[in-house]
Amino acid sequence: MNGALKKSHLQRVMLQRMGSFTSAPQIKNVDYQDDKLEITEGMSVPDLVEYCRLARGDDRPPLVKRKFLKPIDRMNGSDLTDGFKMLQLDAISKTCSKPSLTATQLRIFQWNMLSQTLGMHNDGFVRCPLEALTWDCRRYQLIEEIIQNDPDIICLQEVDHFKFLQKILHTQNYEGVFFPKPDSPCLYINGNNGPDGCAVFYKKDRLEMINHFTRVLEVWRVQSNQVAIAAVLRTRDTQQEICVTTTHLKARKGALLSKLRNEQGKDLLYFIDGVAGNRPVILCGDFNAEPIEPIYSTVLNYKSLGLASAYSDMLAESEPQDENNQNAELSALYEPSYTTWKIREEGEVCHTIDYVFYSKEKLKVKNCLMFPSGEDIGVDRTPSFQYPSDHFSLVCDIELKPPAEATVQPDVNSPAPNHQL
Repeated sequence: MNGALKKSHLQRVMLQRMGSFTSAPQIKNVDYQDDKLEITEGMSVPDLVEYCRLARGDDRPPLVKRKFLKPIDRMNGSDLTDGFKMLQLDAISKTCSKPSLTATQLRIFQWNMLSQTLGMHNDGFVRCPLEALTWDCRRYQLIEEIIQNDPDIICLQEVDHFKFLQKILHTQNYEGVFFPKPDSPCLYINGNNGPDGCAVFYKKDRLEMINHFTRVLEVWRVQSNQVAIAAVLRTRDTQQEICVTTTHLKARKGALLSKLRNEQGKDLLYFIDGVAGNRPVILCGDFNAEPIEPIYSTVLNYKSLGLASAYSDMLAESEPQDENNQNAELSALYEPSYTTWKIREEGEVCHTIDYVFYSKEKLKVKNCLMFPSGEDIGVDRTPSFQYPSDHFSLVCDIELKPPAEATVQPDVNSPAPNHQL
């Protein structure tokens, strides 16, 4: 076999492995498990938090507490966190800061929320009580974690109960879109609720969606099993446009898998570049890659988008001597110690693989929600009765800088070549 044929054969073999983890036939269920859910319209955020607490059992422990990087400034009787008012809810969320009502400041919420089907049947969380993995317990914790932070834009991965999210978040004036993986591993498990995929929600009173595009990411010009959504949103007050993208790259360790993730990332960046035009970009997702992997520097070095890591920049800024966080190697040093912490059959896993990237020249990060300590998380780690996912949410307050001059945007009704609506 010559070199070209050998490479082609290797590519085909590996791409087959990028789909499902079994050769068993698919069990093509649809999203049906929450059809009987009834929810009252017009509930306030505190009302919905209380509803969720009661629905999952008021004897359950509260969600693990977290704080923003920039502390609340109580000088002069002010309850402001760098311009953002506190959200007065219960003890769970009093450490959170409310997004400003100024249209140029937005709160971004990024989360791999853990597929119910995979978490319950496939992921092997050996230290998590089985009851804590049930949908009746988790679904209200998931909503609580989202709404207590009052985000303007929500980017989610491993979504396999989109109708549930859509129904409840609609009560808080959110609207969303969903795009499933073409060969979701959920479809090979009995009792699944349909495929998992990515979703984007946005608050309709602050933003309007101009258009959105979806893509099955390619590796060596062949479609893989990972997807992305790019949504073009416009602020209602200032009419500024922004491209928000979410994705979930291939999991598992190994040099070849790292190479595949990097190829997916290149295709993802090309896709975003075609949709965004001159608009600022926010790229959120579970990249399944630590900062030392090639995909991290590939994202930061894609010149036309000019992306930087929100958490890395905020943490670097907190140390004045290193505030010029200009390259991928330095940026990697300031990423959080972990965004996921779990114990599986093969052992304990604690590392950073989730990110919020942003256009540094057009946007400014104002604050970030930090991660709980190991002591707060507990010895059994996540998921647990205190937290419903094995990944922690990333929450960033981001300001849209005024455009220096008006620019002509591409027609968002006509996606770039090979981009899918």
